[in-house]
Amino acid sequence: MAYDFDLFVIGGGSGGVRCARIAAGHGARVAVAESRHWGGTCVNLGCVPKKLMVQATEYGHWAEDSRGFGWDITPGRHDWAAFIAHKDSEIGRLNRIYVRLLESAGVTLFTGHARFEDAHTLLIGPGPLAPDAEPRRVTAERIVIATGGKPVAQPGIEGHELGIVSDDAFHLKARPDRITIVGSGYIGVEFAGIFDGLGSQATMVYRQHLPLRGFDMDMRRALDEAMTERGIVRHCGTTVHRIERDGSGLKLTLANGHQIASDMVFFAVGRQPNVSGLGLERTAVKTDEGGRVIAHDGGTTDDPSIFAIGDVTNRQNLTPVAIAEGHILADRLFSGSTREWRFDTVPKAVFFSPPLASVGLTEDEAAERAPADIYTARYRSMRHVLTGRNRQTTIKLVVDQASQVVLGAHMLGEEAPEIMQGLAIAVTAGLKKSDFDRTIGIHPSSAEEFVTLRTRTRVAGATGASGPEGP
Repeated sequence: MAYDFDLFVIGGGSGGVRCARIAAGHGARVAVAESRHWGGTCVNLGCVPKKLMVQATEYGHWAEDSRGFGWDITPGRHDWAAFIAHKDSEIGRLNRIYVRLLESAGVTLFTGHARFEDAHTLLIGPGPLAPDAEPRRVTAERIVIATGGKPVAQPGIEGHELGIVSDDAFHLKARPDRITIVGSGYIGVEFAGIFDGLGSQATMVYRQHLPLRGFDMDMRRALDEAMTERGIVRHCGTTVHRIERDGSGLKLTLANGHQIASDMVFFAVGRQPNVSGLGLERTAVKTDEGGRVIAHDGGTTDDPSIFAIGDVTNRQNLTPVAIAEGHILADRLFSGSTREWRFDTVPKAVFFSPPLASVGLTEDEAAERAPADIYTARYRSMRHVLTGRNRQTTIKLVVDQASQVVLGAHMLGEEAPEIMQGLAIAVTAGLKKSDFDRTIGIHPSSAEEFVTLRTRTRVAGATGASGPEGP
């Protein structure tokens, strides 16, 4: 059968765009359909605008901190509307870049919502970007689902419809004076820092006793302390029972009976794969109860002509992972070669102030495998000796005791994401603690602390925990 395209990608986000560009570069006839916004979640409603928001908060902190260095700067009131306008302008520029990248690669672009009619046929109809689009039917030998995910509220809570999710936060007309964030994952922590840093009273409510479930326990404790230093109120070990209007604001009743007055409720309780209206029931593609497309190694699904990459598979929901998956898939399908990436050492960062970054195994994960040597340090950085802030930096290395290979690196402190990217290379390469020890540091810097750790804090995974040892 003659198809219109060799490859059709549903979704113009980071993973889908990379897959389309690489496939077109190999000579394939490629098309992409996007229904909402070119660039996907990361560019429009995720990584990029969120990082700009975090940076906006830092300017206020720096203005306050500058007094310790002799500057006479008085922070003024933040102009939310002006900032949002500047942010939107930058996002628009990036949208256009994504379109140009695809067009210059020879990819055919469709603006509209694509749904399956069968395993090789798509109907592209109206979508948010093109509400009046005339339906078009296209065929493709292979189809890639790269539709990403979307944030969810918590429907079990009475009055949940009064809250917002992260997509809404990027387009608020005004900053709320009081905001309550439900959840303590990446998004909850980051937006608590953003709203607090721009002048709101931020309150968090979450089930866990510490934020960021899944991260190293020392980092979670350090982040909890950093939140206290920032003045962010937390109600942990509970959840929201009811939300109701209270005059011009909202009143939240928690499961423990405590009540909170707030101007806005922000649900940061997770995301779900974006599969609504795709017509997957007309294919052999399977999804689980949460809606995630079940993808196997290489992005294959149970339909041999359909593949899935990125957040729609709900594996590692990070932009660089989706990009790598798209690149690998395009190479494999159209060049016969594959580029190697390590997915077990993907670094990650939480852009709070101070930020947290991590790569490799946590202490608990390493201890489940074999005894591990743990090296930690905690200190107040040079900057804050003068600013007067009680802001601590915490760093940690997790080392396999038998082989002395560094299994994990973790940091809460300024510039942590920049430092962790370099450490990710070391962990991916399987370097040993002795390789760190023989590396000369850059002084004075926080990065050098990772190569000057000499005292083992404890042994994890052995019977009994050892105390500190000498150099």
